[in-house]
Amino acid sequence: MLGLTLLFVGAVLFINGLWLLGKIEDKEVTVINLLVGLLSFLIAVYLVFNPAQDIKLISAGAFTFLFAFTYLWVGANQFLQANSKGLGWFCFFVSLTALSIALNATFHVSMEFSGWSIFNWYAWSALWFCYFVMLSLSKNIQRQVGLYTIFCAVTTGWLPGLLSLQDIYKIY
Repeated sequence: MLGLTLLFVGAVLFINGLWLLGKIEDKEVTVINLLVGLLSFLIAVYLVFNPAQDIKLISAGAFTFLFAFTYLWVGANQFLQANSKGLGWFCFFVSLTALSIALNATFHVSMEFSGWSIFNWYAWSALWFCYFVMLSLSKNIQRQVGLYTIFCAVTTGWLPGLLSLQDIYKIY
């Protein structure tokens, strides 16, 4: 399921990056954010409420909820025409959570991830922190954040998801 999730995360980040660069209108990002948010939400529900009750599955589901809620919130904000300051503060929370996961995995405190996965958690922490700075602190960094979003779309989402789904690369 990780490959499926990452493929669509790559898609939504790519579209959001283009949107931040002014290449796509506000109305157009609503659909993909809501769809990927819903897909991620359903995957997270499956992981958390899986009959196996495995802590690794529950953790994966809990962390997936963070991103699912982000995409759902982006979609909702476009529909509601909200200012996104609350979303920015949520992104700060996600950023700190992702950083703690990356640090935990880096030093093998309680989780063991591959180097690729550790890179992803640091990249996502930085990306969500950029969203916080842009949205809640109202800093004019939209172009830089758009470019970094596209970088993350390709390196942490699309390529790993695509390679995983084609059984070319195991991403655990």
